[in-house]
Amino acid sequence: MLSKKSQRRRGSRVLVGYARTSTVDQDAGCEAQQRDLKAAGCTKIFADQVSSVAQRAQLNAAIDYLRAGDVLVATKLDRLARSMRDLLQVVDEVKEKGASLRILGIGLDTDTATGTMMLQVLGAVAEHERSLMLERQREGIAKAKAEGKFKGRARTAMAKAGEVEALLAKGVNPTDVARKLGIGRSSVYRAMKERKIKRQPTAYRPI
Repeated sequence: MLSKKSQRRRGSRVLVGYARTSTVDQDAGCEAQQRDLKAAGCTKIFADQVSSVAQRAQLNAAIDYLRAGDVLVATKLDRLARSMRDLLQVVDEVKEKGASLRILGIGLDTDTATGTMMLQVLGAVAEHERSLMLERQREGIAKAKAEGKFKGRARTAMAKAGEVEALLAKGVNPTDVARKLGIGRSSVYRAMKERKIKRQPTAYRPI
């Protein structure tokens, strides 16, 4: 049986904060972010002290902690995502949990019409960037083929989609699936999207 405290949390909306600084030497910056997050109403805060390109274990934990109706909050865009494409990936993962995203510094809230419009603009820019990248990639492949150096594409994480689906069916969460298979969590969510796999909502979460 759930405790009374857990029962009360089941129907409540929780603001979950995320803070990040690049090194452990930036304690003041991390504390400032956490202070702003608390002022914004966050009652649960996760913090990483790593560079944006490193594995962000606490961001993964924050997303896993989210439940339907919750809000993931960060102070600035660059504290949460390394690029616009990374931001959109985070948004997809947050939406998969039935939650929304709020960036205090730019007033982005995916639970509002304005926030949705801002995301559409960011998405269009990210898609343009991807088109340019693919164009350069095609040119590079064509050049490599002409020089006899092209060896084809290596096996990708999506080839493990069947294993992803099997583990999720056993109740393993996406972060643990990624860890077990040695792939990125974003690959797990892509596999879920491709195969239209829906996670069963968790009845409660630890306090």
